[in-house]
Amino acid sequence: MINVTMKNRTIQVESHTAIVELVKKYRDEYDHDIILAKVDGRLTEVSKSLTKDCDLEFITLADQIGNECYRRSVTFVMLKAIYKIVGPINIDKVSVNYSISSGLYCTVKGRVEINDEFIDRVQTEMERIVERNIDIEKNSMRTTEAIDLFKGYGMTDKVKLLKYRRSSHVNVYNLGGFKDYFYGYMSYSTGILKYFKLYKYDDGFVLQMPTKDNPEIVPEFKPQKNTFNAFKASQEWSEKMNVSTIGYVNSRITDESINDIMMIEEAFQEKQIADIASDIASKGVKFVLIAGPSSSGKTSFSHRLSIQLMAQGLNPHPISVDNYFVDRVDNPVDEDGKLDYEVIEAVDTELFNKDMKMLLDGEEISKKQYNFDAGVRELSGEKLKLADDDILVIEGIHCLNEKMSYALPKEHKYKIYISALTTLNIDEHNRISTSDWRLLRRLVRDLRTRGKSAQTTMEMWYRVRRGEEKNIYPYQDEADAVFNSAMVYEPSVLKVYAEPALFSVPEDSPEFIEANRLLKFLDYVLPLPKDDIPKNSLVREFVGGSALIKE
Repeated sequence: MINVTMKNRTIQVESHTAIVELVKKYRDEYDHDIILAKVDGRLTEVSKSLTKDCDLEFITLADQIGNECYRRSVTFVMLKAIYKIVGPINIDKVSVNYSISSGLYCTVKGRVEINDEFIDRVQTEMERIVERNIDIEKNSMRTTEAIDLFKGYGMTDKVKLLKYRRSSHVNVYNLGGFKDYFYGYMSYSTGILKYFKLYKYDDGFVLQMPTKDNPEIVPEFKPQKNTFNAFKASQEWSEKMNVSTIGYVNSRITDESINDIMMIEEAFQEKQIADIASDIASKGVKFVLIAGPSSSGKTSFSHRLSIQLMAQGLNPHPISVDNYFVDRVDNPVDEDGKLDYEVIEAVDTELFNKDMKMLLDGEEISKKQYNFDAGVRELSGEKLKLADDDILVIEGIHCLNEKMSYALPKEHKYKIYISALTTLNIDEHNRISTSDWRLLRRLVRDLRTRGKSAQTTMEMWYRVRRGEEKNIYPYQDEADAVFNSAMVYEPSVLKVYAEPALFSVPEDSPEFIEANRLLKFLDYVLPLPKDDIPKNSLVREFVGGSALIKE
């Protein structure tokens, strides 16, 4: 017998008892279904057995980790359903591409038409798989055998990925005879994967799933047209260059053609910035408002956009919304009692609109600056008045929200949404989230410029994301233009700096699980030095050496 401590009580069970047996016994004590567990602080699947005295904690669908596991597992069910309905011989490739609304945009290439009938058949088959409550089994397989398996399935991206795997074995999941590889832990069975909905969209479909905040409710699908178009343009480019997954980027590094990709991608971004500047100039606006989530590259983008605006004959002036923060004593606090700089109430919108309206009317203002040490707003000592060819480039997280610029006529505003909208994926069924991409950027930059450890950056990341979900994402389709700052070669450069930082996260810290997950991801990525990155690249904002930012 062994002692298992859970929820401040200790129970005795037989050695080698499967965790899933305790899940079934104690499920009613939890508000939501249990999908994973922590044993002595280490994340594990509930199909594992307990062999010694331990602390046991259950992870439900209301936890972020649990929600991510749920999404992977439902994706597995979807893939099995598609391969059964269409037949492997008729499928060239099923791709899980990127996140739209609260779902995943997917495409199928082969002898199949994506129409309403197809969507209904896949939905019905998925529901049948869930109703059967089929076990999801994990088996360790030699990497060479896994490569042969996926060659037989025609999953060429997985074959390319595993070519660069240093481990001799890989974990492969089995769902009723259908096998696949997934980056991250999976549900123990299909029975709890009850909530999902398929929607036909564009050339493919969206697999819509619940969020952790409402684990049993599938939210309404709301197409994000501007963001989707930016994703799609980036994906078309990466497919044309044959660098749509990590394995193919690794190949470019090993055959020494990655510099060509780097230069082409930088040129592609510069053309996008030039096109946006041209559009701005043609509209005769006075205010360019830029918003995006953390570590999107807003600062570098603003500088490069300003250069392109100057090429259009305009005279840009940078304005940071941070300089309009309320004094710290008046700043709102969040539910944890900590100062919340993410809410719009942290900004003196009345003063901001007053100043901007005065500038629009041809009047002069005194420029503001925020003293972060003292926590007060001050006058900078500079004056500003707009001439005919002057234009303001304003950066802040609320810039897409009309409450931020309510006094300014719409015809004088041009809004830009920027984010790392990565379409580079691990393989055809395992995507890289934009959040992970930005987190790697941030922890590299924070360590280099602020001396913050990876643990410290990760500890505050959930607050950053919470603010983004409330204050940025709901307004992204208000933008006149969407700019994608992600570069396919980026993970290889970030790996050089992020990997040592992540290894420093203590094993007994709450951030260790997340750090370990990111390390497993970086294990697939070949490193790339930053030497050949152009000095004006957005990537330089994070790895250093930028010609656009003074440090």
